[in-house]
Amino acid sequence: MTEQAVSRSRSTTWEDPAITAAQLGRTSGLEMLEAVRDGRLPAPPIAATLGFGLDVVEDGRAVFSLEPAEHHYNPIGSVHGGVFATLLDSAAGCAVHSTLPAGSGYTSVDLNVKFVRGITAATGRVVAEGVVVNRVRRMVLAEARLVDGDGRLLATATSSCLVFEV
Repeated sequence: MTEQAVSRSRSTTWEDPAITAAQLGRTSGLEMLEAVRDGRLPAPPIAATLGFGLDVVEDGRAVFSLEPAEHHYNPIGSVHGGVFATLLDSAAGCAVHSTLPAGSGYTSVDLNVKFVRGITAATGRVVAEGVVVNRVRRMVLAEARLVDGDGRLLATATSSCLVFEV
């Protein structure tokens, strides 16, 4: 017996990311992220593409959440590891960004992700929290954790970020 494939579609819209990028030189990282969180600046297109949002931002900390869905799946029927990595990278990177003064930017040097447990649409909302753990001159180390609604660990990450003048 063969199953007939059911076609699905999804539409995504976003605003010009240059609008947000133009704010980097005029506001601190925390002020810019607060504006994104509060809807005064558009979220980056990746947030619309994957469907995640910035829930909390404070100095050295950022929290994102996502409701896993079928469009996040890999060929074996679970959420693709790249979605995990994107959430963790966003949380760690934005934790770093939240510490930067106006006129500074950062770039990720590396991202080390450890997958602990799988995710499916049945998992429910997941939360990624990133925190800055160390800063030495222009290099900042951040850690991030991805958990489900029951607080079970799904994945962890560490990220080294290089700070620069924009």
